[in-house]
Amino acid sequence: MNKILRAALPILCLCPFLLGAQEIALFNGKDLQGWKAYGTEKWYVEEGLLISESGPDAQYGYLATEEHYKDFEVNLEFLQEADGNSGVFIRSTIEGTKVSGWQVEVAPPGHHTGGVYESYGRGWLIKPDAEKEKVLKEGQWNQMKIRVKGNKLTSWLNGEEMVSIEDEKIGAGEGSIALQIHDGGGIKVKWRNINLKKL
Repeated sequence: MNKILRAALPILCLCPFLLGAQEIALFNGKDLQGWKAYGTEKWYVEEGLLISESGPDAQYGYLATEEHYKDFEVNLEFLQEADGNSGVFIRSTIEGTKVSGWQVEVAPPGHHTGGVYESYGRGWLIKPDAEKEKVLKEGQWNQMKIRVKGNKLTSWLNGEEMVSIEDEKIGAGEGSIALQIHDGGGIKVKWRNINLKKL
């Protein structure tokens, strides 16, 4: 083994650990540390799962990271019970229960899970193609990945790319990652394995 390779070997061996260290668990499976709730809807931890559920007011509710994230890839799993109308917001700010930012939709079958919606702004920016609506597994755990870098946002559901969009307003956005409870009542969504990698 030459001297250069011998010197580089310890660094090469460390690379997997360095790459792994970039991933952050946003939900610790025990409590809501690192998150802040907005509104009167229910957010709690049960059997290692993060539960979002409509409260008696049946209004919008949000659970947002205390830290802001700009360029990142987030992976998570969700299981919809009842209505299941929710979403994952990126680069978003919240005042009361008014959110400014972009939502990657989590919704019942046929309602554009994986699409991107701008709240209190332009509305739907992009919806998945109609044939991709069947990618959502009703009544089962679903895996979602969202990648945001600069002006570009891409979403995947159960390993299939749902949408990809480049938008200057998204690129200029700053803020938290937030989970949503839609208004109307009767909504319950379970979440787990919420992990983020900064880009």
